[in-house]
Amino acid sequence: MRGVVISGTGLYTPPETISNAELVDAFNAWAQAHNETHAEAIAAGDMAPMEPSSAAFIEKASGIRSRHVIDKRGILDPERMVPDIPERPDASPSLQCEIGVAAAREAMQQAGREAADIDAVIVACSNLQRPYPAIAIEIQSALGIQGYAFDMNVACSSATFGIQQARDAILAGSARRVLIINPEICSGHLNFRDRDSHFIFGDVCTAVLVESAQDAIADERFLVVDSQLQTRFSNNIRNNFGFLNRAAPAGMGQPDKLFVQEGRKVFKEVCPAVAEQIGEQLRRLELAPGELRRLWLHQANLGMNQLIARRVLGREASAEEAPTILDEYANTSSAGSIIAFHRYRSDLCSGDIGVLCSFGAGYSIGSVVLRRL
Repeated sequence: MRGVVISGTGLYTPPETISNAELVDAFNAWAQAHNETHAEAIAAGDMAPMEPSSAAFIEKASGIRSRHVIDKRGILDPERMVPDIPERPDASPSLQCEIGVAAAREAMQQAGREAADIDAVIVACSNLQRPYPAIAIEIQSALGIQGYAFDMNVACSSATFGIQQARDAILAGSARRVLIINPEICSGHLNFRDRDSHFIFGDVCTAVLVESAQDAIADERFLVVDSQLQTRFSNNIRNNFGFLNRAAPAGMGQPDKLFVQEGRKVFKEVCPAVAEQIGEQLRRLELAPGELRRLWLHQANLGMNQLIARRVLGREASAEEAPTILDEYANTSSAGSIIAFHRYRSDLCSGDIGVLCSFGAGYSIGSVVLRRL
């Protein structure tokens, strides 16, 4: 059979978790101390008081109940509220390399492949530890893979964009098999002192192995029937951290150097665009929505996923049709839809069709139609 398949996936989950209640306790302790410190300015009306957060508010707003993180102690320290992740010597593997290798090895094992079988590594994620040398090249070296590797960033859509790059490379003949790795350490860019977003992200790493369908030997193989990418510029999700910050010292340490978003605008603008793209893609492939067995959607917000699934299917989706993992993992950026695919695909039968879709800053949307072989 000609074409390209996903033949393995991997998942690295950090062992430490933070519940909503734990996160709220830390935030509220900081908010109370902040209000006490600035009591005079608040009383004079020169400063607004920090409002407390609550576990009920978080779950209602997002569907999130907990998240996995690289470091719990630093985040929950009201005087710090930043993960404590020490720099490593240049001679030691980077953190993203370490978790990337763990996820990659599981994907390779599922696919029945070794390092010698793989020609390329793509690290696709929202935030990279450094600009160079590429994390992908470091992971390539750690795994003993020959060929080439590169990093790419399309924010939360990085994984699906990476799958299309891998598919294109295989169809063009420049690679036989490609590893796409998504080491998302989102806690490092999250403002844990912002009530509206302090609960959003978690840390994780996923991996996907893509290869020629005619060569695949894995028991579970999903044919990439079609992939579609779309970008539209928007400032509604933004992170202004970068190497030029040191050239403008007045902006250093400002909130925009972390994750910032206009949540209501994102919800209103992104959901219809995602549903429209998936719907158009299905029509082009002459597939009816009723033929979809599964939607592995980007795990950013439960309300967003429910709305998109309803628009695509024309009715409410069941938990089986649109599985959710963000209650346990929170938003893990590009890795979210891959976690859903990793955990909720083994029950599909030969011929079953699903859509793997991610969306986020850019705006960016990537949707991949898959069929179980």
